[in-house]
Amino acid sequence: MDVHSRKIRSYNMSRIKGKDTKPEEMVRKYLFSKGLRYRKNVKTLPGCPDIVLPKYKTIVFVDGCFWHVHNDCSYFKWPALRKEFWHDKLSKNQERDIRNTTLLTDMGWKVVVVWQCELRRSETRLIKLINEIKSNADNG
Repeated sequence: MDVHSRKIRSYNMSRIKGKDTKPEEMVRKYLFSKGLRYRKNVKTLPGCPDIVLPKYKTIVFVDGCFWHVHNDCSYFKWPALRKEFWHDKLSKNQERDIRNTTLLTDMGWKVVVVWQCELRRSETRLIKLINEIKSNADNG
């Protein structure tokens, strides 16, 4: 049984943002502070990437552990209610992510995924992200 009424649950779900989330803002602010310039939510690219760094031919997706099914993550748990609905929905999200990543790599982009849980630990993931972005420029 859900701890919230249908009306409250519906309201809570409607408040979930699709872009400009706190994890995305954290990554963007860090990249900007390191002198990297980017475009955000580019609709002309598959998947409308969160961060596009044209100079480095790199795309960054900042994915939530729940919505993108981060397996083996303590922040992801399959919902107990409406199991079939959620399994279908989240599986489609995974399939779409794979399809968009394939399209982007076929177009010559390097795709990097930063998971929401990785940003909770420390600045280590952000430092690694900078290295991943800059190594693409060295190889390109």
